[in-house]
Amino acid sequence: MDYVVLSDVCEKIGSGATPRGGSDVYLSKGEISLIRSQNIYNDGFKKNGLAFITDIHAKELDNVKVESGDILLNITGDSVARCCQVPDKFIPARVNQHVAIIRPHKDFLDARYLRYYLICPLMQDHMLTLASGGATRNALTKGMIESFEIPAPPLPKQRAIAGILGSLDDKIELNQSMNATLEAMARAVFREWFVDGDEVGEWEESRLGDVITNYDSKRVPLANRERAIRQGKYPYYGAASIMDYIDDYLFDGIYVLMAEDGSVIGDNDHPVIQYVWGKFWVNNHAHVLRGINGICNEHLYLFLKELNILPYVTGAVQPKLNQGNMNSIPFVLPPKELSKRFEEFITPLFAKIRINTDESRTLASLRDSLLPRLMNGDVMAKDVEKEL
Repeated sequence: MDYVVLSDVCEKIGSGATPRGGSDVYLSKGEISLIRSQNIYNDGFKKNGLAFITDIHAKELDNVKVESGDILLNITGDSVARCCQVPDKFIPARVNQHVAIIRPHKDFLDARYLRYYLICPLMQDHMLTLASGGATRNALTKGMIESFEIPAPPLPKQRAIAGILGSLDDKIELNQSMNATLEAMARAVFREWFVDGDEVGEWEESRLGDVITNYDSKRVPLANRERAIRQGKYPYYGAASIMDYIDDYLFDGIYVLMAEDGSVIGDNDHPVIQYVWGKFWVNNHAHVLRGINGICNEHLYLFLKELNILPYVTGAVQPKLNQGNMNSIPFVLPPKELSKRFEEFITPLFAKIRINTDESRTLASLRDSLLPRLMNGDVMAKDVEKEL
């Protein structure tokens, strides 16, 4: 199979910039998106925390304008090597200095095919190894990206491969949409029962620390280099997402993770929360919690999703939610009979969310394993299309 050097087949490879004025000029709404590393994941673009800028600041960043089909690659920090394409509905857009734009020439490389190759395990391992060689923080330089060698079958085959892998992504996206609907239903009922209800003011006033068990003492952070030699099947969680998969686990069951430092404030000043299950590992950037005293994990998760976390976060440069502040968060304790009824109502919803998510992870694993087999001809595109 022929290989091409990325710099020879791209119209653009380059990182973005921060607008003059930094985060002080970010807007919560607007017409021009400023895409940052927190929006870019291997399983797709995430709008949580998406910032916006004015036309004036956007004009200053015209050289880092995102075009339809562009591939965005995280090039610094713990999220280095994450990669996606941006849905057109978030364009016009610019990227900041932690994100690189890769724009392949359409006569040589199909953009979707290139994106799938960049997120395959082999290429992810290669990029993480390169990035970890820096003296300080993880980083991919422009020169590193330009030197990537990409297998380049004929364009029709590239498009066929991208189409097959895209059909798997479509199924994953459908599961994600179903999960969003299920969670919206659960949040609506939660607000009706525990936020807007007439009897809420008569319930016992408590603190978050009274309704949680904290497992932070069991957390163990692992450096990138250690994770690189301990690759496996168990998710390794950071403050906001799965960062890696390693060969062992610390926790087994359903838990709620709340970001402790770094990315601790999400959309509308809510905390950054993850609902997790199964066997997994957590670093030291997320609190590891379970509900007690009649409060199930799903109740705890929905409560935190409604919370304004700003009053409890300290640190201007590096935001932090310490245990003391977290435990002091007011929590109105409902009657145990009501909590039990609510648990019985939401348990099936979250069980379905877990099933959909597990299926999506299986589909993503299938997608990643198919790419090299489709490229080298071990599996024929037409045969896979029949199965899908």
